[in-house]
Amino acid sequence: MLETASALISPSLPTVWPRFEQPLRLGVMASGNGSNLEAIAHSIERGELHAQIGVVVYNNPGAGVVERAARLGLPAVLLNHRHYPSREALDHDIVQTLLAHNVDWVIMAGWMRCVTAVLIDAFANQVLNIHPSLLPSFPGLRAVEQALAAAVKVAGCTVHQVELAVDSGPVIMQAAVPVEPTDTPATLQARIQVQEHRIYPAAIALAAASHLSA
Repeated sequence: MLETASALISPSLPTVWPRFEQPLRLGVMASGNGSNLEAIAHSIERGELHAQIGVVVYNNPGAGVVERAARLGLPAVLLNHRHYPSREALDHDIVQTLLAHNVDWVIMAGWMRCVTAVLIDAFANQVLNIHPSLLPSFPGLRAVEQALAAAVKVAGCTVHQVELAVDSGPVIMQAAVPVEPTDTPATLQARIQVQEHRIYPAAIALAAASHLSA
């Protein structure tokens, strides 16, 4: 089974993953290339994460996640935030789309929009996000650049439950990444992303197992 600690720094991944009565139904929200979507999908294919991806919601018409979703055989729905009068209106349509695809867990994978209570309340304690820092350090945009500007020796990534405040909410899992003297934002981001791909599927399983046993 997964370890029960709420936050794990550079964790070893489980050799035996939780199995649920029914596979988790995931809705993935992405704004960019969707590399975490692919990592989650491959974990499911390998039989590690007991889940299904019901739908991918994206908000940028040219987002690379569309190609990944098509290659993985996943339905993708464009909800362009530029066409909505408010964040709440966008989130209302996101909720309706997720519910139409029988989603019970919402997985934000590079979703670059602040969400509102409309989404959070519809999936109480079942909205997860991944952020490229060891929260609570360096929330918000350009977290990698923030870490380099602060000259920290260790950076990393965090999977957490989503709350209204940006990059807040209980931590599910973290992975540490040493900062090298020669690092640029691109090189550090690339190494952090490797850890994101490792821990996000495991963190989803951990969060679901904890939620179901509560």
